Amino acid sequence: MEARPNWLSEKSSLFTSLQKQQQVFKKDKERDMTINASVSALAETACARRPDVLGVHSINEFVFSVPDLQLAQSFYGDFGLDVRREENYLALYSYGHPHRWARIFQGDEKRLLWISWGIYEDDQRAFVEQLGKKNIPIVENPPGAPAEGIWFQGPDGVAQQLMVSEKCTPDRKSPRVFAPEASDHGRAPRRSETRQVRPNRLSHILTFTADVDAAARFYIDVLGLRLSDRSGSIIAFMHGAHGSDHHLIALAGGGGPGLHHSSWDVTSFDDVGLGSQQMAVAGYERGWGLGRHVLGSNYFRYVRDPWGSYCEYSFDIDHIAADSDWPAGDYPAEDALYVWGEVPPDDFTKNYELKPV
Repeated sequence: MEARPNWLSEKSSLFTSLQKQQQVFKKDKERDMTINASVSALAETACARRPDVLGVHSINEFVFSVPDLQLAQSFYGDFGLDVRREENYLALYSYGHPHRWARIFQGDEKRLLWISWGIYEDDQRAFVEQLGKKNIPIVENPPGAPAEGIWFQGPDGVAQQLMVSEKCTPDRKSPRVFAPEASDHGRAPRRSETRQVRPNRLSHILTFTADVDAAARFYIDVLGLRLSDRSGSIIAFMHGAHGSDHHLIALAGGGGPGLHHSSWDVTSFDDVGLGSQQMAVAGYERGWGLGRHVLGSNYFRYVRDPWGSYCEYSFDIDHIAADSDWPAGDYPAEDALYVWGEVPPDDFTKNYELKPV
């Protein structure tokens, strides 16, 4: 068995470093505010909407259940998210950003409950007409979900919502931090000064489906998403017409519905590595990466959660602007997952939400 790298076993020094985070919380907040101010400044000059195109602009939120909310609070807090208890659920925020990205309810099992999509206010009527023309069933809001918005049945029977909301998907590529080309005192960050990695925002989610082709057609024909890239009927990546990362949602064959992972944008490649390290110290060593994707181009580390799905630290993903026509490709299976990195776990693509027959 291959020996574990030394830096992953140096738990005592890292614990000491993590304890120092409380002393630099103010600096963390200033950092988060600076990053998000940069995003906002870029957005002011960006083409935020593709004219005369009906389409969702953001994932407003994704919602799932787990059997242990306390464990979920610990996991996502260790991951670097701002986890808040609101009413009878956990809410996932990123530090320095006002948007609520996800909610987690108590349930008998881990299960994707619903997906909420953000739309522009003047598109509401057109979407109602679109749903009618496509014979998409209108449904009642699920238990715990708000009644407002337009509820309908999505692929694999998962409830989905169209909700008028501000666009939270970035209009431009997120700011990136690289090491300077030269320095008279070293270019690497100091281990003694490492702080908790805190993602900037949600990048995308990947959901399982019984039929990748049918689900992709639904998102294109009904919600106005666009195909970024695919690998046959194995996996498809969809982006928003009004500007988004390479994918707002990815679809993978899994025999039925399920949430495979949520992906969270970080500012540097060091953040990917440090995030992997901080989760290992917290007890979450299982996962996949470090590595780099072909489709999306981002560097990654997937951290396995207690229920068999994943949270991804993602850096430097491709961005598709509202005025860009991305040349979607169909790639061989060997390009579907990664350019380089360790071999994925044997059960990486297993849908643990699929009930045995």
